[in-house]
Amino acid sequence: MTIASLAPLDLAALLCSRVCHDVISPVGAIVNGLEVLEGEQDEEMRAVAMELIKKSALSASARLQFCRLAFGAAGSFGASIDTADAEKAARDIFATERTSLQWTAARQLASRNSVKLLLNLCLIANGSIPRGGVITVDLSNGERRMAMRVEARGLNARLSHSAADILANPIPSEAIDGHSIQLYFTTLLARECQAKLDVTTAQDAVTLTASPAPAAADAP
Repeated sequence: MTIASLAPLDLAALLCSRVCHDVISPVGAIVNGLEVLEGEQDEEMRAVAMELIKKSALSASARLQFCRLAFGAAGSFGASIDTADAEKAARDIFATERTSLQWTAARQLASRNSVKLLLNLCLIANGSIPRGGVITVDLSNGERRMAMRVEARGLNARLSHSAADILANPIPSEAIDGHSIQLYFTTLLARECQAKLDVTTAQDAVTLTASPAPAAADAP
């Protein structure tokens, strides 16, 4: 299957930009809190600054842990990853959001790319409910044939036209940039996992599925 492609350096640069975008806000808040502590004598204001630093540090740590699993090379090459680690990363990153996570999937071992795909689907689902809501994650089958279903339910839940275009089409109609790199990366992960992406929408709900493509031995 023909698929849109980026030069390796462009792909790496855009993914790095995405990770930096995710962590720059809490890191900036930590810097602001430290500046307040440095010049503030009022104990009440210092307490507020310390609380800001604490919350921002926890947020930055959660985002880095999530990005390590979703984009990086967590674990040794070829090793399976416990989906409980993915669940914890997702719960930690959504802890400060207006979104709650319902992880109904049983714990299992999965390939590195399967875990990446699952967490990237969670990110897309979260982006479809900017006003907050509930994300439900369900998995089925085994390590090499895992099917994923991630549902986002919330007021006016929707995917943008460009997001749906990238997920549905091997060659999107628009160029891949810093705003769309995570969506494009998700399609690459699905291809590596030999899974078919599907997006369905209903009133106040978006459902993302990754279903295993038939194995060669299953073909007629």
